[in-house]
Amino acid sequence: MGVRFPPRALRCMQLPKEIQDIIKKLNGDGFEAYTVGGCVRDLLLGREPKDWDITTNAKPEEIQMLFPEHVYENTFGTVVIKTGSEKPELALVEVTPYRIEGKYTDKRHPDSVQFADKLEDDLSRRDFTVNAMAMDTDGKITDPFDGQKDLKSKTIKTVGEPEKRFNEDALRLLRTVRFATLFDFNIEKKTLEAITKNADWLIAISKERIRDEFIKIIDSSNAFRGIILLYETGLLKHIVPELLEGVGIGQNLHHIYTVWEHNTLALKYAASKNYSLEVRLGSLFHDIGKPQTKRGDGKYSTFYGHDVVGAKITAQIMDRLKFPKDISEKVIKLVRYHLFYYNVGEVTESSVRRLLVNVGLENINDLIKVREADRIGSGTPKAVPYKLRHLQYIIDKVSHDPISVKMIKVDGEDVMKELSTKPGPKIGLILNYLLAEVIDDPSKNNKEYLEQRIHELDKKSPEELKKSLEKIEKAIEEEEKERMKKYYV
Repeated sequence: MGVRFPPRALRCMQLPKEIQDIIKKLNGDGFEAYTVGGCVRDLLLGREPKDWDITTNAKPEEIQMLFPEHVYENTFGTVVIKTGSEKPELALVEVTPYRIEGKYTDKRHPDSVQFADKLEDDLSRRDFTVNAMAMDTDGKITDPFDGQKDLKSKTIKTVGEPEKRFNEDALRLLRTVRFATLFDFNIEKKTLEAITKNADWLIAISKERIRDEFIKIIDSSNAFRGIILLYETGLLKHIVPELLEGVGIGQNLHHIYTVWEHNTLALKYAASKNYSLEVRLGSLFHDIGKPQTKRGDGKYSTFYGHDVVGAKITAQIMDRLKFPKDISEKVIKLVRYHLFYYNVGEVTESSVRRLLVNVGLENINDLIKVREADRIGSGTPKAVPYKLRHLQYIIDKVSHDPISVKMIKVDGEDVMKELSTKPGPKIGLILNYLLAEVIDDPSKNNKEYLEQRIHELDKKSPEELKKSLEKIEKAIEEEEKERMKKYYV
């Protein structure tokens, strides 16, 4: 009996005109040509392919002759055809000759590539059965490794022996988990055993390639299952080993889960709400500093400073995996300030303004989302209780108050004019001192008052101003520490 697919998949089987035109042109010149790999898989699943690949028995120079508008800059024979399509996924289409590959000495790239004459030879070198199918313009599918059957049974399975496939490119260890996560498929037994046995092969792969696969797992709707699979297969220790320190680490009376369970459940919530990658990573890492800061045991154990320690650990992770600077800085902030205080009647407008100074108004909503994930990951039934809504009200109320030096009514030029002085470190110290006063009381943000204070502060030396600012910061930190002790965090 043939494999049955959903009606939506059958409707999607019509190839885009751009793809049909390329295949027909190759066919018209006497060559075989097929769509191949992930695009065929996606069509059968009823998904819109994100990119298109074509394989053919034409050689690179023959492909180039047929398609003058092309790019050819590789050693694998792939010719990129410029179609002129307005759709990004169809504007550039890769056309690659049938090929077979030599050994993978470095577990990343084939030592040699040899062009082949048969489609089946090309399909036999591919990673998974669900990616080893080809389709012609009539919708006829060539499937020598039963990829359709595995799609139907929701199974990820390698083409041929798993160890051989993973030894060729160790990134396939991670790609297996990614596909299982993305499609909610099971991993075939031998394939799974080979991953667990050879997880250490991932060491051979560059951090950038690992990061890209990790992002796709975390950014999927099934991220929770993905992180659990990474743990169960032993791959996680080569990506974010710091998370494993939370396995089996009990918490206190505010939690019913271990640190590991709590972090992964926080991720589960963030994914269920379709939150951004930064919020998902912030949720997964928010308590990553707890194992290193735990003191005592049982319901009264403490984790003082785990937010600060966690931010430092997160910075190391983001740097090691070479995340872009903007993503790194945001995730670090989300971890560092996830413990913000929000009890009604105890939170002041000035403390909320200080939170905005530290986090940035542009990040505050994402910080609240991490706190929601933190709450649900702790076993509490409500993500946004009244006190969190009350905090959002205060944030909205003070969001136009001055929270940076640029927002106060005087600037460096005013300070120099008032004091008849030249640029120097003292100017910045005075402005920061004025900002600290205005954060506590926005009514002081008027030019007359600030100009008066400039002259008063000028009587202090730079060292005295620095010490005064440090004293203010220390008082704020001590107040925060007292709150943490009260709630065993």
